[in-house]
Amino acid sequence: MAEHNELGIKGEDIACDYLRKAGYLILDRGWTWLKGELDIVAYFNGRLVVVEVKTRSALEYADPDDTIGRKKLVQIFDATDRYMMVKNILWEVQYDLITVIDHGQTWTIDHIEEAFYPFMST
Repeated sequence: MAEHNELGIKGEDIACDYLRKAGYLILDRGWTWLKGELDIVAYFNGRLVVVEVKTRSALEYADPDDTIGRKKLVQIFDATDRYMMVKNILWEVQYDLITVIDHGQTWTIDHIEEAFYPFMST
C-alpha cells in the first residue's frame, strides 16, 4: 500500500477513536457511491454526522482544510443523499471536518463541527 494511503487510514483510525471517546456512534467508514466517498458516517445527538478526514504529515505544506474544493463538496453531498436513501435515514445531517497532523511521535487533531453546508457547493 502506498505511504500516503497508510497515512490516510491511520488518520481515519485516529479520528474514529477521537469521535468514539466524544460519544459518537460510528455507523460506516469509507462508504462510496459513484465518485463520492464518505470517510466517516456517525450518529450523534440525533443527527447523522458525515465527517471528512484530512491527514497530513507535519512536513507537508498545505493546510488540510484548504484541500476541499467545490467538486469534493458536491461528491460528499451527493453521496450523503444516496447513503440516507439506501439506509432509509431521515435524521438531520451535519457535515464535520477533522484534520489529523502527524508529528512523528504525536498527532494533532482538530475537529470542526458543521464545517460544510450543502449550499456551499452551488
